[in-house]
Amino acid sequence: MKSKSLDFRQIEWWVVTAAFLSIILFNLFLFSPGFHETSGFEIFRFVARLAIPLTLYVSFHLVHMVLIPKYEREKKPALPIIFSILIAAASLLICAILAYNTELTHAPFPTFYLGVVGIYVCYLIGAFILEQALTPPKIRDFQIYNIIRLVFIYLFTILFLIQLLDITNPGPLVVFGMVVPGLLFLGLYHYYFIYKNIETGKIKRSRWFTYGLAAMILFVFMVISVESNHSEEIFFLGGIPSVAFLLVILFPLATLIFRKYDSYIGNLGKITTLTYQVDHGNASMDFLRSQINPHFLFNALNTLYASALMENAEKTSDGIQKLGDMMRFMLHENQLPQIPLSREINYLRNYLDLQMLRFGAQNNLEIDIQINESNCAGDIAPMLLIPFVENAFKHGISAKEKSWIRLNLRCISGSVHLDLVNSTHPEKPASEKSQEESGIGLENVQHRLQLMYPDRHQLNIFSNDTDFFVHLSIQLKN
Repeated sequence: MKSKSLDFRQIEWWVVTAAFLSIILFNLFLFSPGFHETSGFEIFRFVARLAIPLTLYVSFHLVHMVLIPKYEREKKPALPIIFSILIAAASLLICAILAYNTELTHAPFPTFYLGVVGIYVCYLIGAFILEQALTPPKIRDFQIYNIIRLVFIYLFTILFLIQLLDITNPGPLVVFGMVVPGLLFLGLYHYYFIYKNIETGKIKRSRWFTYGLAAMILFVFMVISVESNHSEEIFFLGGIPSVAFLLVILFPLATLIFRKYDSYIGNLGKITTLTYQVDHGNASMDFLRSQINPHFLFNALNTLYASALMENAEKTSDGIQKLGDMMRFMLHENQLPQIPLSREINYLRNYLDLQMLRFGAQNNLEIDIQINESNCAGDIAPMLLIPFVENAFKHGISAKEKSWIRLNLRCISGSVHLDLVNSTHPEKPASEKSQEESGIGLENVQHRLQLMYPDRHQLNIFSNDTDFFVHLSIQLKN
């Protein structure tokens, strides 16, 4: 919820699908002609009540799930706009013919269609504004954006159902406007006030919350009964069955679901821990293999370094020296539990210098490095910063497209902060991908942070269509 944006395109598709399905089901069961119905007009009107929402749904699916993603991938608006206009015109024609000829509307132009399209366009504009204003790097994480966007989807669904009251009955609006929020409230109430108390052994308190809610529901139905003409019927046919459904079906089912979820999360945590232990053992074995006669490599580098100096190849000799320093760091200091932060930053600088030597002449690449070591003191576990930088150079640079990498490293009050932004290239050619080295995975670094700095770090990783963001903060001192 915090580290990345929810998949709102899928959420929107599911919500709209549920809304249209409810409309079609209500129309199917409430407006179905009788067995002895002989009027062709009534049958045609019934078919129109099913065909109009189905037409609108197919149009939504084509625009929202096919054309808009195509534009976001290719950044070529011409074809998506043309096809969207054609789809809108075709669906308008179908809805107008069906609605007017079945007297669902009294004008040739269906006003509900204009309302639905207007609401959809307003939603797209509002969603775009929310994404620009409430996502990183404007704010720290995605939590506020995700919550507001979900509420946004719900409100526009209600407005959408209101527009379609001409072709359906209020049933779908009641379901989404009252039943869904009611079930959501009951689920949250049960989780925080009943289930949590049961799991912590506070059985008596959980019963108070359970029976208190049941008594409140009965009291509400009793008040309604007193104010109405059918007092006994409302209380006995409404209040008592509602409480029975709550106590016998809803709450036990919710408890079972919450326990299954907690069990799944617990097992997932155990699997993650075991996976990390296995990976750590494999990494240790790989390191032992890599240590076979490292002096040969250093001697070879020293020979190349001396040859470069003799040939006055300053850039080459400087690069060889930095590579030798990095290898020495990997073979010796990398095996220590803690090293001075200055050594970690020095290793990072050597890596950046080598990458600048490699990519510095690339015209379509923008690299902005800001490293402030003025307050950097203390010790840190080795190789916690470099994997994110390595990942940026691996995935953020394209030989054909405009690319950028922006790095900011600073220390504040015994903590180190890394902010990193790089461009993303999902359609990167295979020839470029084959040249990338594997490096240390980001998942491995996340496991190390959890083990070494369990309550003293913050790692946010998120991305959009053009950028990949990383924010890492580590508190070095207790």
